[in-house]
Amino acid sequence: MTVGAPSRLPTAPRGTAPRRVLTIAGSDSGGGAGIQADMRTFAVLGLHACVAITAVTVQNSVGVQDFRGVDPEIVAGQIRSVAGDIGVEAAKTGMLASTEIIEAVAAAADAEGIGRGRATPLVVDPVAASMHGDPLLATEALDALRSVLLPRATLVTPNLDEVRLITGIEVVDTATQRAAAEVLLALGAQWALVKGGHLREHPESPDLLTDGAESVEFTALRVPTGHDHGAGDTLAAATTAALAHGATVPAAVEFGKAWVTEGLRWAYPLGAGHGPVNPLWAVAREG
Repeated sequence: MTVGAPSRLPTAPRGTAPRRVLTIAGSDSGGGAGIQADMRTFAVLGLHACVAITAVTVQNSVGVQDFRGVDPEIVAGQIRSVAGDIGVEAAKTGMLASTEIIEAVAAAADAEGIGRGRATPLVVDPVAASMHGDPLLATEALDALRSVLLPRATLVTPNLDEVRLITGIEVVDTATQRAAAEVLLALGAQWALVKGGHLREHPESPDLLTDGAESVEFTALRVPTGHDHGAGDTLAAATTAALAHGATVPAAVEFGKAWVTEGLRWAYPLGAGHGPVNPLWAVAREG
């Protein structure tokens, strides 16, 4: 399926609460990815974003210099607090940093009805390393990601580096892309989206979405930019936003793919390294 221009999601009438979403992720001090990218995307799309911060990073446009994980009980407490009072209609994860945080997130999600087969869908963006190659997930936590978090995922959205770390498969073509998706489903995810944006030799950005019974291939022309920081976060956030509005997983992914493609077209330079995807493109276009 060739992805076209993105539509806009419905907005709440004045004086009424918009759809509520929850992002469980790390803070990017450079503002290009993580919680910051998620909240910009949700805000532009007219949703109210709740947050559970899992880690604080020291990073800028050239890389991640350091990070500290938040106490797992505080992470779980944030989820319980907002879900129990405000309520959430879709949730996503990003950087989770450690086994203990993954286990705390899974327990809190179970308690609040978030995840595969529950009332609130969960998008798992399995952040393991920054775009610069800096590790953002402890090596031993990969087992917890596989055994604890993926079985709770309505949708998992790894890039090719994350696919390799999780499945052991080096995706080089559509056959290995499909093989990797099958492993992700075997690990428990309801749907797997294996993104092909890192297949640099490919003229398009090909993504494969499947639940084992239904498969959709999404393609979009590759945007020639070196400013793509936060692309994975933005795609997952836009997909989560569509799920909060009741979209099916294939329709939500199509929306997310179109949204991030436009964000790449409007990306801008920042600092000495990679600038961010621009989820504010819709505001700029209409201004």
